[in-house]
Amino acid sequence: MLRTGEKQELTVVKEVDFGIYLAEKLPESNKESQEKVLLPKKEVPEGTKKGDRMQVFLYRDSMDRIIATRREPLLTAGKFAVLKVKEVSSIGAFLDWGLEKDLLLPYHEQTAKVHAGDECLVALYVDRSDRLCATMRVYPYLYHNSPYRINDDVSGRVYELSNNFGTFVAVDDKYSGLIPRREGATGLKVGDRIRARVTGVKEDGKLDLSIREKAYLQMDEDAEMVMSVIEEYAGVLPFDDRVDPEIIRREFGLSKNAFKRAVGRLMKQGRAEIRDHRIYKLEAQPNAKPDTRPDRKSNAKPDTRPDRKPNAKPDTRPGRKPNARPDTKRNKKPNVSPDVKPGTVKQIHSR
Repeated sequence: MLRTGEKQELTVVKEVDFGIYLAEKLPESNKESQEKVLLPKKEVPEGTKKGDRMQVFLYRDSMDRIIATRREPLLTAGKFAVLKVKEVSSIGAFLDWGLEKDLLLPYHEQTAKVHAGDECLVALYVDRSDRLCATMRVYPYLYHNSPYRINDDVSGRVYELSNNFGTFVAVDDKYSGLIPRREGATGLKVGDRIRARVTGVKEDGKLDLSIREKAYLQMDEDAEMVMSVIEEYAGVLPFDDRVDPEIIRREFGLSKNAFKRAVGRLMKQGRAEIRDHRIYKLEAQPNAKPDTRPDRKSNAKPDTRPDRKPNAKPDTRPGRKPNARPDTKRNKKPNVSPDVKPGTVKQIHSR
C-alpha cells in the first residue's frame, strides 16, 4: 500500500518518456492490477531499469496526485521540525520543507498568527482528504524522555499558550515542557526562544519549567518591580498581599507566593508597609550621623558635668554609696571623729 508522508522502498515496474512508475513489487502477470506512483524523469538516476528498487518519499503534487520524489523532506508524517514561512495566503501559511511543493499550515492549525520569514515548530499530519498538512499543535508529538533533571538550565521554544495550564515549551525543539500557570509567566508569545530552569520532572517524563531564578535570587528583582507598580499607583497600592491571585498575576505577572516574598522584602527594608488592606510606600528617612566616640551608645548625649569621666567606675569605699557626689561645702570637715570635745562643732556652725 502506498502511504503519503512516508519514505518507502519501491520497485521500478514501468518506464515511460516522462519518468518511471514504482510499485511495491513487480506484477506476476500483465493482468495483475496494483497501485503505482510516478517518479518524474528529472529525478530518475541514470541507468535505472525495470526491477530496480529505490527509496522514495510520497506526497501529493499541485494537481492533488500522489507523486514520488528522491529529495529529502525536512519532516515526515508524525514527526516535527522547525520550518520557515515562505508566504501567507487566504487559506493559511505555506512552509518550506525541502520539496518543490510547499507545505500548507492551515489557519485552524496555527496557535498564533505567523508571517513570511517566521520560523515555527510544526508537525506533519495527513488530513481527512489524505493531504499532507502542518500543525503548530505539536503537544502530542513531542518526546518525553529528556535527559534533564531538576535545577538544570534548558533552552526551548514557546509553541502554545493556555489560559488553563500555562505556557507550553518545546525544550531543545523536541522535549515536552510546561511553564505552569501559577508561575505567572506573562509577556511570552508563541515563537519566543527562552532560557528556563527545570523545576520538576513528571512521572511520564514531561518537564515543569520556570523562567524565574530561585526564590532567594529572584526576590530583590521582584521587590523592585513591585515598588515600581506601587509608585504608578501614587504610592498606595489599593490591595494587600491577601488579594486574589488573578489580580496579582494581572498586575505583576507573579505568583501569589512570589508577590508575598517581594512585599516582605520591601517591608524588611523599611520601604513599604501594609495598613487598612493597602500597601503604602514609605519615604526614605534622612540618615542620622552616628556618634562614633568610643564607649558611647549611638546618638547618646555626652556627660558635660565637671570632673566627670565617661563610664566612671563607682566608688566602692566603705560607707560610700555608689557614684555618691563628694561633699563640697566650705569649712565642712567630713567624717568628724566621735571623740571631739562637746560644743566644738556647734561653735563653728554658730559663728
